Amino acid sequence: MEWHVTDAQSLAIIDREISDNPSAIAEVLAFSPAEYEIVRRAVYATADFEYQSLVRFSERALQSGAAALAARSTIVVDVPMVQVAITPNIQNTFANPVYCSMDALTRPQKEKTRAAWGIETLARRYPEGIFVVGQAQTALMAIVELIEAGEIRPALVIGAPSGFVDVDVVKDRLKDSLVAHIRIEGRKGGAVVAAAMVNGLVDLAWQAYGQDTNGIA
Repeated sequence: MEWHVTDAQSLAIIDREISDNPSAIAEVLAFSPAEYEIVRRAVYATADFEYQSLVRFSERALQSGAAALAARSTIVVDVPMVQVAITPNIQNTFANPVYCSMDALTRPQKEKTRAAWGIETLARRYPEGIFVVGQAQTALMAIVELIEAGEIRPALVIGAPSGFVDVDVVKDRLKDSLVAHIRIEGRKGGAVVAAAMVNGLVDLAWQAYGQDTNGIA
């Protein structure tokens, strides 16, 4: 990802404000350095420090995601905003294919949204891909149901849709799925947050695999 001096300054401000807050430091110490970088990207994208207590990582989520990126696994996203935000960074690093659920050729059904039907179609085509849901709660539900049915086994799921109606229930089902994932707890989230976390992961993975370092801890 291309950085400007203001980006570095903003990240330094985030670090400083967290270090000045004793309760925030306690939360941050629970993260590995790589996990903290993902959390910091979420905070930077939103200017909302609450994300430091909302981002959750399953065991080995970053390692699994980074390895999948390095293996050129397909990335499936729910909305064009996420696709547009991550594609330049992907093209400049691992060049993974990036598909959007809204562009999938489907036969829509009344009981499913276009995003849910599209991501389900793509999931069956790329069952071991990386799935990023930043806006459509119904798309995350479709992914979770396919995982629970044993039809797909994603390398990583990023579940970050915002919502008011049972979005926390869907995220809890993702937590219980045993699939490598990063999720935003509670009602908050959004495409901007999801894209920021993906770009953070891509940058970390490029350091680990693209530049022949020792991996992500």
